[in-house]
Amino acid sequence: MTSRVLLLVCLATLSALAQEPPLRGFSTKRAAEQRDLEKKFRAVPQPDRLREYMSAIAAEPHHAGSPSSRKVAEYILNKFKEWGLPAEIEEFEALMPTPKERVLELIEPGRYRAQLREPVISDDQDSSDSGQLPTYNAYSADGDVTAQLVYVNYGRPEDYEELAKMKVDVKGKIVIARYGSSWRGIKPKVAYEHGAIGCLIYSDPKDDGFYSGDVYPGGAYRPEHGVQRGSVMDMPLYTGDPLTPGWASEKGGKKLSQAEATTIMKIPVQPISYADALPLLRQLKGPVAPDAWRGALPVTYHVGPGPATVHLKLSYDWQVRPLYDVVVRIPGRDLPDQWIIRGNHHDAWVNGAADPTSGNVALMEEARGLAELLKQGWRPRRTIVLASWDGEEWGLLGSTEWAEKHAAELEKKAVIYINSDSTGKGRLGMGGSHSFERFFNEVARDITDPETGKSVWQVNKDRLTEQARTDEAKKDLARTDLRISALGSGSDYTPFLQHLGIASANLGFGGEGGGGVYHSIYDSFTWYTRFSDTEFAYGRALAQTVGTAVLRLAQADVLPLEFTNLAETIGRYVDEVEKLGKDAKLDFAALRAGLEAVRKSAAGYEAAFQRTGTEPTPSADLDLALIRTERVLMGKGLPRRNWYRHRLYAPGFYTGYGVKTLPGVREAIEQKQPDEARAQIVEVAEAFTALASAIDAAAGKLAGR
Repeated sequence: MTSRVLLLVCLATLSALAQEPPLRGFSTKRAAEQRDLEKKFRAVPQPDRLREYMSAIAAEPHHAGSPSSRKVAEYILNKFKEWGLPAEIEEFEALMPTPKERVLELIEPGRYRAQLREPVISDDQDSSDSGQLPTYNAYSADGDVTAQLVYVNYGRPEDYEELAKMKVDVKGKIVIARYGSSWRGIKPKVAYEHGAIGCLIYSDPKDDGFYSGDVYPGGAYRPEHGVQRGSVMDMPLYTGDPLTPGWASEKGGKKLSQAEATTIMKIPVQPISYADALPLLRQLKGPVAPDAWRGALPVTYHVGPGPATVHLKLSYDWQVRPLYDVVVRIPGRDLPDQWIIRGNHHDAWVNGAADPTSGNVALMEEARGLAELLKQGWRPRRTIVLASWDGEEWGLLGSTEWAEKHAAELEKKAVIYINSDSTGKGRLGMGGSHSFERFFNEVARDITDPETGKSVWQVNKDRLTEQARTDEAKKDLARTDLRISALGSGSDYTPFLQHLGIASANLGFGGEGGGGVYHSIYDSFTWYTRFSDTEFAYGRALAQTVGTAVLRLAQADVLPLEFTNLAETIGRYVDEVEKLGKDAKLDFAALRAGLEAVRKSAAGYEAAFQRTGTEPTPSADLDLALIRTERVLMGKGLPRRNWYRHRLYAPGFYTGYGVKTLPGVREAIEQKQPDEARAQIVEVAEAFTALASAIDAAAGKLAGR
């Protein structure tokens, strides 16, 4: 090769490198190596493989605690081992009641006995599978009650305020609420607090049925006899086995009595279809419901009470049953005591093709991709842990018990937990700890959207641009990074983030195509391949997205946290609670001072990073300092629910899945507890000061001080 040709080759190589954006936490040389590694990885996941795994896992019902759940766990385990990965099943147990008797009948005026079952659909062979759990709400109380019915809209606290204006009292009554707007467990919880003795929850077709489109099997939406199963465990108190709050539930271990378990619902609760709800609602009189309360059934929506009177009788077996978590550990070459953890659950209420198998098969293809790299001689710098959890549907059982068992080790070693659950087609949803906001934006820029050929980041940006109507939304579009959402609850990140203080994220695709078979027998392979991600193209994209994130975090010279976005986001939260509490005569000065300290420290870290982090020197001490920035946001626990310890993020006491940011302060203001709000302001301000100090410590390590 002549010197001129060699020069041209070198210039071309340098030009190609210059066109590649830098990777935060990597030197220029190692960034090029990392991108090559990621390209090899992203070539591995294949749609046909995803289809194969889903066909096998969703072939029959496999609810947690059943022999079929064990069968699914062993299928996943054997696949991991077939690919050469070090995998094992970690077994736990939990209280998981199933129904012995379910009766719901209208006894006056007229008679009607609810079917409480979902009929077979000839187009879907899985709808006739044996082993289906009946339609019920897990952790409902036993009960045999008869009372007049009251319609309570979505059953939220504000709905009871509206009932009070109408002079309607639910004390001693059975309420009927529609699914939606709040998590299902909130509806009986609030009903009980207002004196109700039973609760029915139905799927109104305006929220979940023919109002949105054709119903299954002709379309994607919930048919008239479709029922949403689900847990009504009081998860805003704690997740996991109701009998072991804060410690792992294993054979022979300490357990509370059932009477001591505060997350078990206090009144009987039963989910029903809109076919079963219609005869009940038709017999209600009393005030006509407000416009916003009216659904799409062919009746005038009255509130009651009565004259509709119903009899509800429920009883359960209250057994402790096994859980099977499938766990892979790929030891880190250089930093084995820094763990990158990735999880999705495998249990379903019935066959569960969409929820959760669509996400679980993506995890499996990620595992196969990592296994292929290992066969080529690659070893991760940090340890990678992959987990397919059991018992998520009941109340995050498998992930919580595992996290509680390994809590001491996790608090020392866990860098991040990355979760997925169901996935479909459409745009990439990103939520999580805001110190990783820039990182996940960076990953999203490197993943190709299957339909448009653009990056999934650009697809999100384009959609937000189309939807921007307010000045605030338009201002957000000028940011370098798209905002990621804060995490409440509803999936397996909760014990990691909000109990242990491990930075977490939740990723998945969705937003296009209908959905109306959630937690029913119709969430099947047939439904998924007809109406959701039919070609498994977005399942592949999810495997590529999360796998890239795991690889990048496992390989980085320095963990790629960034704090100016976090500081800005905290500032938004402070503005919100200050506005919320403007009439409560609260002093937010300490909170503002803490926020300013975080902003200053975040800017200082970023300045140090720009000086030295563009060619970072690997440092375990720096990594540990960065990991600590999430841990210092943990407190002694939120009022009345000390299992939740994170000062920035928690599920709302009356929202369930929905997040409350700065939850201690925000909920004290909302519940008109000014003294509690003042105490929480002090505690959160102290957490901000600790966060600023932790960021400063990391900056010092980065600068070599």
